[in-house]
Amino acid sequence: MVIDGLYYALGCAAGGLVVAWLAGPVYGIPLFVAALFCLYFFRDPERQIPSGAVAVSPADGKVVALEAESPSVARVSIFMNLFDVHVNRSPIAGRIAEVRYQRGRFLAANRQQASEQNEQNMVIVEGEATRVAFKQIAGIIARRIVFYKKPGDAVRAGERVGLIKFGSRVDVLLGAEWDIQVRPGNRVLAGSSILARRRSA
Repeated sequence: MVIDGLYYALGCAAGGLVVAWLAGPVYGIPLFVAALFCLYFFRDPERQIPSGAVAVSPADGKVVALEAESPSVARVSIFMNLFDVHVNRSPIAGRIAEVRYQRGRFLAANRQQASEQNEQNMVIVEGEATRVAFKQIAGIIARRIVFYKKPGDAVRAGERVGLIKFGSRVDVLLGAEWDIQVRPGNRVLAGSSILARRRSA
């Protein structure tokens, strides 16, 4: 579990106890339910990371778009609903080349405009003869982007690198050297689902 979940759960549970003591047990139930949901939401299961020249999904969720970002770059957009695991992982092994935070709007994360207009964190990972970028994008409810790494840090494929709290979206930008393996409508799991394979491999 992500430690944040324990803090949220303890806060809700403490509030529930206070409300139950002041107003009666039944009135504390919503806060106790919220505490249980926080424990569920911030779960962080182990994943089997595939080997080989692949790019894995950085997020759990549903592929909502597969489009050309430019003539040589494809964008895979993954929407995370409130019930998905929200821990983000590195799509490839390498080094963090750049982390760029952008303030913005809080449109629904499944809308096309969210990729450019919403508050987001752009991360570029430099691997062996490739660069893969991904964006942690905030949504209507998700207004807290967390990223644990800094430029220069080494990462393994599928390594935990951050999370987005309470529903959001992650866009992955892959160059022409990658053969995309997913299509819109596919469900993917962070760290274990293969988004693309290296053409040179």
